[in-house]
Amino acid sequence: MNLSRREFLRILGFAGAAGLLPGLASATGASSDLYDFGRFGDIRLLHITDTHAQLMPIYYREPSMNLGLGQAFGRPPHLVTEAFLKYYGITPGTPLAHAFTAINYAEAAQRFGKVGGFAHLKTLVDRMRGDFGSDKTLLLDGGDTWQGSGTAFWNRGMDMVEACNLLGVDVMTGHWEFTYLEEEVRKNLAAFKGDFVAQNIKTKEVAMFEGAQAYDENTGHTFRPYVMKTLGKHRVAVVGQAFPYTPIANPSRFIPDWTFGINSSDMQALVDNIRAKEKPDAVVLISHNGMDVDVKLASVVSGIDVIFGGHTHDGVAQPFVVKNAKGRTLVTNAGSNGKFLGVIDLKLGDGGVKEFRYKLLPVFANELPEHQGMQALVNKIRAPYLEKLQMPLATAGSLLYRRGNFDGPFDQIICDALRQRNDAQISLSPGFRWGTTILPGQTITMEHVLDQTCMTYPETYARDMTGQQIKDILEDVADNLFNLDPFYQQGGDMVRTGGLSYRIDPTATMGKRIDNMRLEDGKPVEASKQYRVAGWATVGSKSPGEPVWDTVAAYLKDKKTVEIKKLHTPELKNVGSNPGIDLS
Repeated sequence: MNLSRREFLRILGFAGAAGLLPGLASATGASSDLYDFGRFGDIRLLHITDTHAQLMPIYYREPSMNLGLGQAFGRPPHLVTEAFLKYYGITPGTPLAHAFTAINYAEAAQRFGKVGGFAHLKTLVDRMRGDFGSDKTLLLDGGDTWQGSGTAFWNRGMDMVEACNLLGVDVMTGHWEFTYLEEEVRKNLAAFKGDFVAQNIKTKEVAMFEGAQAYDENTGHTFRPYVMKTLGKHRVAVVGQAFPYTPIANPSRFIPDWTFGINSSDMQALVDNIRAKEKPDAVVLISHNGMDVDVKLASVVSGIDVIFGGHTHDGVAQPFVVKNAKGRTLVTNAGSNGKFLGVIDLKLGDGGVKEFRYKLLPVFANELPEHQGMQALVNKIRAPYLEKLQMPLATAGSLLYRRGNFDGPFDQIICDALRQRNDAQISLSPGFRWGTTILPGQTITMEHVLDQTCMTYPETYARDMTGQQIKDILEDVADNLFNLDPFYQQGGDMVRTGGLSYRIDPTATMGKRIDNMRLEDGKPVEASKQYRVAGWATVGSKSPGEPVWDTVAAYLKDKKTVEIKKLHTPELKNVGSNPGIDLS
């Protein structure tokens, strides 16, 4: 993929001249303009992804650090704050500016209110369908839907299946869905009224020999790889791509019979077969690869018209137009937490997309009325757990959020809690991108803690590690994040550290990015010396400690008021001019 910033802007210019970018560059910020999409072309596709079980409206701060290296330098989604607004021509101070950036976040959040919430999302989905014709629309879900809240954990994801059925999801794929047990996944999918697709999940031959289920025993596909949908007079193929690194990034013990992978050659063969056999008017992919991976996939696999991406939680205001051997592919990503709804209208012809119009619509709860039926379902789901969810723990003395390449205030709370409760010198916490935001002055409830920590392997640990082992962990995660080949990136952000500082050169190679590791007292970390380290969310065998939410809740109760004055950002090297960083 050789799409420079200049070429990307040129493509946007062509699209704008053709009327393909309505309302974006000239957005005034008036709420009435945000949801005025009009109608164009033959079919309309709607897209949500990475909602992480957030049924209620929330606050969610976008990152002020999202570094892009190599070909991703200076290219969305690796632009933040003013650089992002300038790139897309979005007016500062408007609802769009707030939705897409972290600029003056706490103040802007008070002004524009919360985002998301399935009752408000349902209202917007129904409007977008009704304006176009429900028989000519599809709602696609990119996954990470069943995990991320207390209610989803306690219901093993079934609450989100109910909510998605009412929302009207037609087709979905997955990632965190697979962190439930296989029998729970299959039970939930049996209750799901839409189609679940994933071309890159296969059942191991030895497992099938022992009776494991597969959608197609001849190909080994665990689930249906694609589904055909008729929209008006047109037939559309919807292919699924689940998160390719699930058994590495998450415990494989939950789904031991399945294999994953990017499988780009399999994808090409499948797309070729669909085009020859089904003669579709369009082929679209719902993917949980991550934005950079999807851009590369679009360059090496031809025949896909649109990729609806997920996993990396990137709110990308307009699709990339990626050239490949047989044409072009549009690549999108629709943010996270129910904050956005992607809407694309397609004009079809000659077995593909001729023209398109796209908007990534923020779901502002203050601007969209609740859908009464959805709100009733949400209330029913939450009712048995309200007392626990609303339990007050402490007060936020400063803005608390997670998202960012290296740090986040709530990550720091988790790290501090792990150290204190386990009497550890150092703490490590995964760089998950899910987790909601808490404004200064808000009461931190148990629900907020669960939003940051709730998953099926939450157990904590405290163990001795050598300085070299700690460095190896940091190096491994950094390579996942900053490898110049997107196919080797697993998404997520850098592991968070407590009681440990270090220097990182993201532009270096594997094993050479991390140095100058020091303890909180300034002493150097020695490679051969043992240190007491606390953490959680191990992907190997189950850890022996309490669930991390109990650790954090106890810590917050002791603190009463939590104010993070300085983040544990590592010393950064060779990225000073990167437009994916704003430390102001």
